[in-house]
Amino acid sequence: MKTRSYISRINDPLILHLDGDKKYAKRAYNYYSNLNLRAIVETVPEPKQSIIVTTLLNKYNPSILITTGHDLMFKKGQGYFNIDNYKNSKYFAKTVKEARKWNRDEDRFTIIAGACESFFEAIISEGANFASSPGRILIDYKEPLIVASIVARKNKNEYVTIDEIVTKLKDGIKAIGGTKTKGKR
Repeated sequence: MKTRSYISRINDPLILHLDGDKKYAKRAYNYYSNLNLRAIVETVPEPKQSIIVTTLLNKYNPSILITTGHDLMFKKGQGYFNIDNYKNSKYFAKTVKEARKWNRDEDRFTIIAGACESFFEAIISEGANFASSPGRILIDYKEPLIVASIVARKNKNEYVTIDEIVTKLKDGIKAIGGTKTKGKR
């Protein structure tokens, strides 16, 4: 499997971002670069993310993991709690589960996962700190990146809460939900 890495320049906490879409991976890299955040962005199809995540975590030892790509509900408005009603939520949940085996400390290692219309509850239950999409809506590709940038820039002795995050998001709590985590700086 071919992946492509993009690394920015300064010595901030490391973000490892897996995205199933090459175009959005490139946009994510540009977003991190514009904020001078240190990030590695890999293009990995959603079904393969859980297979490769532990290898990449061991290789890069990041403080923050983001796993994104595309998702959707097959039967909109019904089957909210059936993971088979989602295109890729099962892969995001499995990737989070594998990553949480690598580091169980939710304050030291932050996981942000999901995409448009994702099964938020399944992803959170596997150990993500923050996930999309509680409102089962289409989200902007930047929403998880905004969360990562807030966590990366916050002092390691302070908590980042969902209340702080949602004020920065276009669709607020419908786009991203979660609990809290400590900053990484």
